Amino acid sequence: MFKKILVANRGEIALRVIRACQELGVKTVAVYSEADASAPHVREADEAVLVGPPPSSQSYLVGERLIEVAKRVGAEAIHPGYGFLSERAWFARAVRDAGLVFIGPPAEAIEAMGSKTAARQLAIAAGVPVVPGNTEGVRDADEAIAIAETYGFPVLLKAAAGGGGKGMRIVRARDDLSAALDSARREAKNAFGDDAVYLEKYIEGPRHVEIQVLADMHGNVVHLGERECSVQRRHQKMIEEAPSVAVTPELRARMGATAVAAARAAGYVNAGTCEFLLDRDGQYYFLEMNTRIQVEHPVTELVMGLDLVQWQIRVAAGEALPFAQKDFTPRGWAIECRITSEDPANGFLPSTGRIEYLHLPSGPGVRWDGGIEAGSDVGLHYDPMLAKLIVHAPTRALAIARMRRALLELTIDGVETSRAFHLRVMDDAEFQAGDISIQWLEQRIERLTAPTSEATVLQLAAVAAALVAHEERTAGRASSAPSTPGLSEASGSTGSGLTWAAVARREGLRGS
Repeated sequence: MFKKILVANRGEIALRVIRACQELGVKTVAVYSEADASAPHVREADEAVLVGPPPSSQSYLVGERLIEVAKRVGAEAIHPGYGFLSERAWFARAVRDAGLVFIGPPAEAIEAMGSKTAARQLAIAAGVPVVPGNTEGVRDADEAIAIAETYGFPVLLKAAAGGGGKGMRIVRARDDLSAALDSARREAKNAFGDDAVYLEKYIEGPRHVEIQVLADMHGNVVHLGERECSVQRRHQKMIEEAPSVAVTPELRARMGATAVAAARAAGYVNAGTCEFLLDRDGQYYFLEMNTRIQVEHPVTELVMGLDLVQWQIRVAAGEALPFAQKDFTPRGWAIECRITSEDPANGFLPSTGRIEYLHLPSGPGVRWDGGIEAGSDVGLHYDPMLAKLIVHAPTRALAIARMRRALLELTIDGVETSRAFHLRVMDDAEFQAGDISIQWLEQRIERLTAPTSEATVLQLAAVAAALVAHEERTAGRASSAPSTPGLSEASGSTGSGLTWAAVARREGLRGS
């Protein structure tokens, strides 16, 4: 086992890795930008080193500097987390060439799966089913039209070098293809430095289902079941769960075997994820492989009963996996909500400011993977995800009820967050029934993000305040709370130390 690991990331994933190391008895070194000088991950690590100004291009993305720091402090390995340098083959190779261990797959596996077109070619060669389409970037609009007419419209244009919805366009008619291709290329070039775009058949109403794999250096590869990731906005996941209501044990075995075959074909080692589209008829198609730990890994951990980050470290240290495929059957249900500093009622615009107050949920089956605390400053330099709220329960229905309860307990003052949006999803009848697809959220986004009217906020605040006053009178304490607040009293006190705005937030509403 390693004695010291440098964590080349920030926020909640940096804390996640640090905690895994602490349980393994491994010392940790945090890196931080000037904007993160007082961040929790800096304080929790055994050592911390400043690596640059706030922009990630001058700090967290400067791989040569991170490697130099690791060598200077005597770290034996680097854990990249997710994002930043986690899927950069050149960084994995540079870490290895420096005599350090990259806690992730080999650079060659990252290269094999890093390009979506290359991954498609590898998958086809391994007999893995893929969405019908071409395996190389299209040269021009004429070639794109010819390919599209082979498969029939609608088609999907996708950037070869990246993900997250960048460089992705749905095209439903021949006349729209040329302009969509130009637009997709520009966006891909800006996002990834590569304007290569390929084309595949667009599948209507599929689910996004992914399979977690884990492989060691001794030839052992297992899959850890599926995650349902269909609740997406602009191709960005917002809510994930494990298992999926659409996956039977037989389908899980087939999809899992396919993911294992893809991992073996790439020479994969460590934790990774194969992403699939699952259509309404139960047919599945390989999309890509994410060569890193996923944001949503906690739901798999909770239903499978193991620590994926610790196993990333153990595998990188040369340990063999001590379990077999037969040892893994999902137990119960887990759901994860990504808590972001965005305002859902205002088009999910980023929200900045200082976390003035933070109250975390607790109780049975509740897990909080966060990178913030009261006093944390939230800016625009980094991804808006503040934390992940995860619950585990015996059944999906109870997991939804538990998530709703946990969301109601959560209070974050100082910035707008996605909390109220997640509450509405938990209350949605279609979501509760599991009747979702990757288009589900986009088709209902206005209903799930509409701001609560000021009148409703005040009415519920008045009811809550009356209950507080009643409790105080019952306890023999005088209350100064007015029985019916007017508009001028919307930010006043209830008499119990709560403001009307705080009461409204407690009720899951967006204050005025």
